[in-house]
Amino acid sequence: MQPTADGRFKVDVLVESKLWQEPRMVKSLVRRAIKEAAAAVSTSGAELAIVLTNDSAIRLLNRHWRGTDAATNVLSFPAQGAGGKPPLIGDIVLAYETVAREAHDEGKPFAHHVAHLTVHGFLHLNGYDHQRGKDAEEMEKLERKILRRLAIPDPYRPPARNAKRRRQSLNTVRSR
Repeated sequence: MQPTADGRFKVDVLVESKLWQEPRMVKSLVRRAIKEAAAAVSTSGAELAIVLTNDSAIRLLNRHWRGTDAATNVLSFPAQGAGGKPPLIGDIVLAYETVAREAHDEGKPFAHHVAHLTVHGFLHLNGYDHQRGKDAEEMEKLERKILRRLAIPDPYRPPARNAKRRRQSLNTVRSR
């Protein structure tokens, strides 16, 4: 485990696919995104893992845990009653091909999309959800705030045709 710069979090970043090029840069990016998200929701003293994988691996996870036989961009696995010091809050899994395709299709830098999905997954680990309209608005507002701190443009800004599709592809797994 590697502590973040402020020492409050332990973030383990596992690269499980060779598709993720420049792993040191990506590890730094996701750790920075976690640090900003943790500060925004006043979370401290926790441990989590981020797994950088591919579409086939995330498809298996999505099928097993959510009953959906398809690749997705991000899955969050909140820890259920995990103790320890610091406590384990869960895992975030990102699929390279889907993330890269979405970034390209939406005309945004790959790094910005990775940071956004990392923040999104972290918020799921902290109880945020987007299944109902009001909850989605609250979560998106918080994501925008965190991403502004990371100097990343609003990912929910038009074109509006992408916003609904993106919201539907951002997923969380409720139990392990």
